[in-house]
Amino acid sequence: MIHTRGLTRRFGEVTTVDGLDLDVEAAEIFALVGRNGAGKTTAIKMLATLLPPSAGRATVAGFDVVAQAADSDSA
Repeated sequence: MIHTRGLTRRFGEVTTVDGLDLDVEAAEIFALVGRNGAGKTTAIKMLATLLPPSAGRATVAGFDVVAQAADSDSA
């Protein structure tokens, strides 16, 4: 359902998400846990297509979050 490989987001020289590898299958429950500033919200924003990744790949429900971001609106 959610698959990421090397998902990374940089803001200038600051890296907020650094090489996230994640596999969440359908019907699984997962949580992102970490201290303030760990990049949890940034990771979710990338998966929701609100923020483009700087590097890496991610798919959600089969949609590539970069190449098919607009397509997810019609699903």
